Amino acid sequence: MDLAQTPADRFADLANFPHEPRWVTLPDGVRMAYVESGPIDGPTVVLVHGEPTWGYLYRNLIGPLVDAGLRVVVPDLIGFGRSDKPTLLGDYSYARHVEWLRAALFDELDLHDVTYVGQDWGGLLGMRLVAEHPQRFAGAVMANTGLPTGDVPMPEVWQRFRVAVQTAEHLDVARLVDSGCVRTLSGAEKAAYDAPYPSERFLAGVRAFPGLVPNTPDDPAAPANRAAWQRLSRLDVPFLTAFSDSDPITRGGDRWMRERIPGAQGQAHTTIEGAGHFLQEDQPERLAAVVADFVRAGVREG
Repeated sequence: MDLAQTPADRFADLANFPHEPRWVTLPDGVRMAYVESGPIDGPTVVLVHGEPTWGYLYRNLIGPLVDAGLRVVVPDLIGFGRSDKPTLLGDYSYARHVEWLRAALFDELDLHDVTYVGQDWGGLLGMRLVAEHPQRFAGAVMANTGLPTGDVPMPEVWQRFRVAVQTAEHLDVARLVDSGCVRTLSGAEKAAYDAPYPSERFLAGVRAFPGLVPNTPDDPAAPANRAAWQRLSRLDVPFLTAFSDSDPITRGGDRWMRERIPGAQGQAHTTIEGAGHFLQEDQPERLAAVVADFVRAGVREG
Protein backbone atom coordinates (compact mmCIF):
# COMPACT_ATOMS: atom_id res chain seq x y z
CA MET A 1 0.00 0.00 0.00
CA ASP A 2 1.48 3.33 -1.08
CA LEU A 3 1.08 5.87 1.74
CA ALA A 4 1.37 9.64 1.71
CA GLN A 5 2.16 11.48 4.93
CA THR A 6 1.33 15.18 5.05
CA PRO A 7 4.40 17.21 6.11
CA ALA A 8 4.12 18.47 9.69
CA ASP A 9 4.72 22.07 8.67
CA ARG A 10 1.38 22.08 6.88
CA PHE A 11 -0.23 22.04 10.35
CA ALA A 12 1.83 24.84 11.88
CA ASP A 13 -0.13 27.64 13.57
CA LEU A 14 -3.57 26.08 13.22
CA ALA A 15 -6.30 28.43 14.35
CA ASN A 16 -7.47 27.45 17.86
CA PHE A 17 -6.09 23.90 17.65
CA PRO A 18 -2.92 23.71 19.77
CA HIS A 19 -3.19 19.99 20.58
CA GLU A 20 -0.14 17.84 19.89
CA PRO A 21 -0.91 14.81 17.73
CA ARG A 22 -0.27 11.22 18.70
CA TRP A 23 -0.34 8.16 16.46
CA VAL A 24 -1.23 4.49 16.59
CA THR A 25 -0.07 1.99 13.97
CA LEU A 26 -2.76 -0.32 12.60
CA PRO A 27 -2.49 -3.86 11.15
CA ASP A 28 -2.27 -2.60 7.54
CA GLY A 29 0.78 -0.57 8.56
CA VAL A 30 -1.06 2.74 8.36
CA ARG A 31 -0.81 5.26 11.16
CA MET A 32 -3.91 6.92 12.57
CA ALA A 33 -3.40 10.30 14.23
CA TYR A 34 -5.43 11.51 17.18
CA VAL A 35 -5.41 14.19 19.86
CA GLU A 36 -6.40 13.69 23.46
CA SER A 37 -7.27 16.11 26.24
CA GLY A 38 -8.81 16.00 29.70
CA PRO A 39 -8.45 13.79 32.77
CA ILE A 40 -7.31 10.25 31.99
CA ASP A 41 -9.76 8.90 34.58
CA GLY A 42 -12.71 10.95 33.33
CA PRO A 43 -15.58 9.53 31.26
CA THR A 44 -14.26 9.00 27.72
CA VAL A 45 -15.81 10.81 24.78
CA VAL A 46 -14.64 10.01 21.24
CA LEU A 47 -15.42 12.63 18.59
CA VAL A 48 -15.29 11.36 14.99
CA HIS A 49 -15.45 13.54 11.87
CA GLY A 50 -16.58 12.73 8.36
CA GLU A 51 -16.17 13.93 4.77
CA PRO A 52 -14.10 15.97 3.92
CA THR A 53 -13.07 17.28 7.34
CA TRP A 54 -10.66 16.05 10.03
CA GLY A 55 -10.31 16.30 13.82
CA TYR A 56 -9.92 20.07 13.55
CA LEU A 57 -13.70 20.13 13.10
CA TYR A 58 -14.13 19.51 16.84
CA ARG A 59 -11.68 22.16 18.08
CA ASN A 60 -14.41 24.28 19.70
CA LEU A 61 -15.95 21.31 21.53
CA ILE A 62 -12.80 20.00 23.19
CA GLY A 63 -12.44 22.81 25.76
CA PRO A 64 -16.05 22.75 27.01
CA LEU A 65 -16.03 18.96 27.25
CA VAL A 66 -12.75 18.94 29.18
CA ASP A 67 -14.16 21.63 31.47
CA ALA A 68 -17.05 19.24 32.13
CA GLY A 69 -14.55 16.67 33.42
CA LEU A 70 -14.44 14.46 30.32
CA ARG A 71 -11.53 12.72 28.63
CA VAL A 72 -11.76 13.68 24.95
CA VAL A 73 -10.23 11.63 22.14
CA VAL A 74 -10.40 12.96 18.57
CA PRO A 75 -9.05 10.70 15.80
CA ASP A 76 -8.35 11.58 12.19
CA LEU A 77 -9.77 8.89 9.94
CA ILE A 78 -7.29 7.23 7.60
CA GLY A 79 -6.88 9.43 4.55
CA PHE A 80 -7.67 12.60 6.48
CA GLY A 81 -5.97 15.13 8.74
CA ARG A 82 -2.60 14.04 10.07
CA SER A 83 -3.28 10.34 9.51
CA ASP A 84 -1.59 8.36 6.75
CA LYS A 85 -3.19 8.63 3.34
CA PRO A 86 -3.28 5.59 1.05
CA THR A 87 -2.87 7.09 -2.43
CA LEU A 88 -5.03 4.66 -4.42
CA LEU A 89 -8.83 4.83 -4.44
CA GLY A 90 -8.95 1.03 -4.33
CA ASP A 91 -7.22 1.00 -0.95
CA TYR A 92 -10.38 2.38 0.65
CA SER A 93 -13.54 0.47 1.50
CA TYR A 94 -16.32 0.85 4.05
CA ALA A 95 -15.24 -2.37 5.78
CA ARG A 96 -11.62 -1.27 5.93
CA HIS A 97 -12.57 2.10 7.48
CA VAL A 98 -14.64 0.30 10.14
CA GLU A 99 -11.73 -2.00 10.92
CA TRP A 100 -9.17 0.82 11.01
CA LEU A 101 -11.27 2.75 13.51
CA ARG A 102 -12.07 -0.34 15.58
CA ALA A 103 -8.41 -1.32 15.80
CA ALA A 104 -7.37 2.20 16.81
CA LEU A 105 -9.98 2.70 19.51
CA PHE A 106 -10.11 -0.80 20.98
CA ASP A 107 -6.89 -2.67 20.16
CA GLU A 108 -4.43 0.21 20.41
CA LEU A 109 -6.05 2.73 22.78
CA ASP A 110 -8.03 0.04 24.65
CA LEU A 111 -10.98 2.35 25.27
CA HIS A 112 -13.98 1.17 27.30
CA ASP A 113 -17.26 2.80 28.36
CA VAL A 114 -16.98 5.15 25.41
CA THR A 115 -19.50 7.84 24.60
CA TYR A 116 -19.17 8.04 20.84
CA VAL A 117 -20.05 11.24 18.95
CA GLY A 118 -20.28 10.82 15.19
CA GLN A 119 -21.23 13.17 12.37
CA ASP A 120 -21.34 12.40 8.65
CA TRP A 121 -19.02 9.39 8.09
CA GLY A 122 -18.25 9.48 11.80
CA GLY A 123 -21.77 8.15 12.24
CA LEU A 124 -21.67 5.66 9.37
CA LEU A 125 -18.65 4.10 11.05
CA GLY A 126 -19.77 4.61 14.64
CA MET A 127 -23.15 2.99 14.25
CA ARG A 128 -21.43 -0.09 12.88
CA LEU A 129 -19.06 -0.16 15.85
CA VAL A 130 -21.87 0.28 18.37
CA ALA A 131 -23.86 -2.50 16.72
CA GLU A 132 -20.91 -4.89 16.51
CA HIS A 133 -19.17 -4.08 19.82
CA PRO A 134 -21.86 -2.75 22.19
CA GLN A 135 -19.91 -3.84 25.27
CA ARG A 136 -17.38 -1.07 24.59
CA PHE A 137 -19.91 1.78 24.70
CA ALA A 138 -21.58 3.79 27.43
CA GLY A 139 -23.61 5.68 24.84
CA ALA A 140 -23.71 7.25 21.40
CA VAL A 141 -24.60 10.68 20.06
CA MET A 142 -25.34 10.89 16.36
CA ALA A 143 -25.46 14.21 14.53
CA ASN A 144 -26.30 14.69 10.83
CA THR A 145 -25.51 11.14 9.84
CA GLY A 146 -27.07 7.75 9.17
CA LEU A 147 -26.49 4.11 8.39
CA PRO A 148 -27.63 3.67 4.78
CA THR A 149 -28.26 0.21 3.33
CA GLY A 150 -28.79 1.22 -0.29
CA ASP A 151 -32.41 0.07 -0.21
CA VAL A 152 -33.42 3.74 -0.38
CA PRO A 153 -31.28 5.95 -2.65
CA MET A 154 -29.46 8.87 -1.11
CA PRO A 155 -31.07 12.30 -1.71
CA GLU A 156 -30.44 14.19 -4.94
CA VAL A 157 -28.31 16.86 -3.25
CA TRP A 158 -25.96 14.09 -2.10
CA GLN A 159 -25.91 12.50 -5.55
CA ARG A 160 -24.66 15.80 -6.97
CA PHE A 161 -22.08 16.06 -4.21
CA ARG A 162 -20.79 12.55 -4.95
CA VAL A 163 -20.30 13.32 -8.63
CA ALA A 164 -18.59 16.63 -7.86
CA VAL A 165 -16.11 15.07 -5.43
CA GLN A 166 -15.29 12.19 -7.75
CA THR A 167 -14.91 14.22 -10.95
CA ALA A 168 -13.70 17.72 -10.04
CA GLU A 169 -10.37 18.45 -11.68
CA HIS A 170 -9.38 20.53 -8.66
CA LEU A 171 -11.03 19.49 -5.41
CA ASP A 172 -11.40 22.50 -3.11
CA VAL A 173 -11.84 20.92 0.33
CA ALA A 174 -12.18 24.21 2.19
CA ARG A 175 -14.96 25.34 -0.15
CA LEU A 176 -16.82 22.07 0.39
CA VAL A 177 -16.69 22.52 4.16
CA ASP A 178 -17.67 26.19 3.94
CA SER A 179 -20.67 25.33 1.75
CA GLY A 180 -21.90 22.96 4.47
CA CYS A 181 -21.98 25.68 7.14
CA VAL A 182 -24.52 28.41 7.89
CA ARG A 183 -21.77 30.83 8.83
CA THR A 184 -18.80 31.72 6.62
CA LEU A 185 -15.48 30.22 7.63
CA SER A 186 -12.51 32.52 8.15
CA GLY A 187 -9.45 32.39 5.95
CA ALA A 188 -7.48 30.69 8.72
CA GLU A 189 -10.18 28.04 9.17
CA LYS A 190 -10.29 27.34 5.44
CA ALA A 191 -6.51 27.01 5.41
CA ALA A 192 -6.74 24.44 8.21
CA TYR A 193 -9.16 22.31 6.20
CA ASP A 194 -6.88 22.50 3.17
CA ALA A 195 -3.74 21.74 5.20
CA PRO A 196 -3.80 17.91 4.96
CA TYR A 197 -3.83 17.96 1.15
CA PRO A 198 -0.81 19.64 -0.43
CA SER A 199 -1.46 17.92 -3.78
CA GLU A 200 -3.79 15.51 -5.56
CA ARG A 201 -1.73 12.55 -4.31
CA PHE A 202 -3.09 13.17 -0.80
CA LEU A 203 -6.77 13.34 -1.80
CA ALA A 204 -7.67 9.73 -2.55
CA GLY A 205 -9.48 9.29 0.78
CA VAL A 206 -11.58 12.41 0.24
CA ARG A 207 -12.45 11.37 -3.31
CA ALA A 208 -13.23 7.79 -2.27
CA PHE A 209 -15.66 8.38 0.59
CA PRO A 210 -18.81 9.33 -1.42
CA GLY A 211 -18.47 6.21 -3.53
CA LEU A 212 -18.37 4.03 -0.41
CA VAL A 213 -21.81 5.12 0.84
CA PRO A 214 -24.32 2.34 0.03
CA ASN A 215 -26.53 3.85 -2.66
CA THR A 216 -27.98 0.69 -4.24
CA PRO A 217 -29.25 -2.54 -2.66
CA ASP A 218 -26.33 -4.56 -4.04
CA ASP A 219 -23.62 -2.26 -2.67
CA PRO A 220 -20.74 -4.25 -1.09
CA ALA A 221 -21.39 -2.66 2.31
CA ALA A 222 -25.17 -3.12 2.25
CA PRO A 223 -25.35 -6.56 3.92
CA ALA A 224 -23.15 -5.50 6.86
CA ASN A 225 -25.20 -2.34 7.36
CA ARG A 226 -28.47 -4.28 7.25
CA ALA A 227 -27.07 -6.66 9.86
CA ALA A 228 -26.03 -3.67 11.98
CA TRP A 229 -29.57 -2.29 11.84
CA GLN A 230 -30.91 -5.64 13.04
CA ARG A 231 -28.58 -5.51 16.03
CA LEU A 232 -29.31 -1.84 16.73
CA SER A 233 -33.05 -2.57 16.72
CA ARG A 234 -32.47 -4.80 19.76
CA LEU A 235 -29.84 -2.69 21.51
CA ASP A 236 -30.39 -0.75 24.71
CA VAL A 237 -27.10 1.22 24.70
CA PRO A 238 -28.18 4.85 25.37
CA PHE A 239 -28.53 6.54 22.01
CA LEU A 240 -29.09 10.28 21.44
CA THR A 241 -29.76 12.22 18.24
CA ALA A 242 -28.63 15.84 17.88
CA PHE A 243 -29.27 16.78 14.26
CA SER A 244 -29.25 20.34 12.97
CA ASP A 245 -32.19 22.21 11.46
CA SER A 246 -30.50 23.07 8.14
CA ASP A 247 -28.89 19.97 6.66
CA PRO A 248 -30.57 18.91 3.40
CA ILE A 249 -28.61 15.64 3.23
CA THR A 250 -29.55 14.00 6.54
CA ARG A 251 -32.83 15.75 7.37
CA GLY A 252 -35.28 13.28 8.93
CA GLY A 253 -32.73 10.56 9.63
CA ASP A 254 -32.92 11.21 13.34
CA ARG A 255 -36.60 10.16 13.42
CA TRP A 256 -35.68 6.81 11.87
CA MET A 257 -33.08 6.23 14.59
CA ARG A 258 -35.38 7.24 17.43
CA GLU A 259 -38.12 4.92 16.20
CA ARG A 260 -35.96 1.82 15.62
CA ILE A 261 -33.31 1.82 18.37
CA PRO A 262 -34.47 0.83 21.89
CA GLY A 263 -31.62 2.78 23.48
CA ALA A 264 -33.05 5.96 21.97
CA GLN A 265 -36.28 5.66 23.96
CA GLY A 266 -36.67 8.31 26.64
CA GLN A 267 -33.55 10.24 25.64
CA ALA A 268 -33.43 14.05 25.43
CA HIS A 269 -33.21 14.21 21.63
CA THR A 270 -32.71 17.68 20.27
CA THR A 271 -32.62 19.70 17.07
CA ILE A 272 -29.80 22.21 17.03
CA GLU A 273 -31.01 25.40 15.43
CA GLY A 274 -28.98 27.73 13.25
CA ALA A 275 -26.65 25.00 11.98
CA GLY A 276 -25.91 23.35 8.67
CA HIS A 277 -24.33 20.00 7.89
CA PHE A 278 -21.23 20.91 9.91
CA LEU A 279 -23.00 21.84 13.11
CA GLN A 280 -19.63 21.67 14.93
CA GLU A 281 -18.72 24.85 13.05
CA ASP A 282 -22.05 26.61 13.41
CA GLN A 283 -23.13 25.73 16.97
CA PRO A 284 -20.18 24.11 18.80
CA GLU A 285 -21.12 25.33 22.27
CA ARG A 286 -24.65 23.98 21.91
CA LEU A 287 -23.44 20.58 20.67
CA ALA A 288 -20.85 20.38 23.46
CA ALA A 289 -23.54 21.07 26.06
CA VAL A 290 -25.77 18.36 24.59
CA VAL A 291 -22.92 15.82 24.76
CA ALA A 292 -21.86 16.81 28.29
CA ASP A 293 -25.44 16.60 29.58
CA PHE A 294 -25.87 13.19 27.97
CA VAL A 295 -22.71 11.86 29.65
CA ARG A 296 -23.72 13.32 33.02
CA ALA A 297 -27.14 11.71 32.77
CA GLY A 298 -25.54 8.33 32.10
CA VAL A 299 -23.12 8.72 34.99
CA ARG A 300 -25.97 9.58 37.38
CA GLU A 301 -28.02 6.59 36.24
CA GLY A 302 -24.98 4.30 36.44
